[in-house]
Amino acid sequence: MVKVTLAQMSPVLGDLNKNAEKHFELIEKAIESKSDVIVFPELSLTGYFLRDLVEETSLNIHSHIIKELKEFSKYISIVVGGVYEDEDYLLYNAAFYFEDRELKYIHRKVYLPDYTMFEEGRYFTAGNSFCVFSTRYLKAGILICEDALQVSSIYAMKLQKAEVIFVISNSPTRGLEENKFYSKDFWYTALKYMSLSCNAYTVFVNRVGVEEGVTFWGGSVIFSPMGEIIKECCLFDKEIATTRLDKDEVRRARIVSPFLKDDKASIIAKLIR
Repeated sequence: MVKVTLAQMSPVLGDLNKNAEKHFELIEKAIESKSDVIVFPELSLTGYFLRDLVEETSLNIHSHIIKELKEFSKYISIVVGGVYEDEDYLLYNAAFYFEDRELKYIHRKVYLPDYTMFEEGRYFTAGNSFCVFSTRYLKAGILICEDALQVSSIYAMKLQKAEVIFVISNSPTRGLEENKFYSKDFWYTALKYMSLSCNAYTVFVNRVGVEEGVTFWGGSVIFSPMGEIIKECCLFDKEIATTRLDKDEVRRARIVSPFLKDDKASIIAKLIR
């Protein structure tokens, strides 16, 4: 069993140190509750609409915040979002996975939205891979927001047999009506499909709060490998929620469900060639 904490929070735009202190506080509480993993939203260390603050808020592997998160990961595995500056001085919208006092994996967001209110393609370099990596608990993949809405990323998770997929997001509120909420309906449909298709847990953590006049809706959720909601956070407000993931549920889903077993990757490979 893996005890997971969802940190549905509202970062302060551009204030790296203040956001880091909030992360440390929540991590300490998660350690006290004996959680195994804590997951924060997309760009949780920086806020979203950074524009010219991207460079000022970037982190490289030698940054003091990275070093402090490494130390915390002696006690708990950590997924955080931030701006990553690589050795070539390129800047990425990134997710960092810390475990056993190591920065174990960095995912660089591949699909950078650059339409309507979004300007990521202007300020960030796009990543070019979707990888699954081994953790202390489960084989994991990480996707950042729009990454999770593209068929290629879901299929990459499936081919590599991810057992848990962490999806961190800054999804804005859209289509809020009396009996319908488009953003939530859209995302929950996509996440459920991902879980069913990959026979894997999907752990979605979305931010809340208002930034640059845009409201983020929260609604962080975990879907089981059979597509069932096992934990759901509130809408529009901060919440720290905890639940357990059972690796046996991955096994059960893959025995009962044909989706992973019956996949024919050769057909896609032929089309791509």
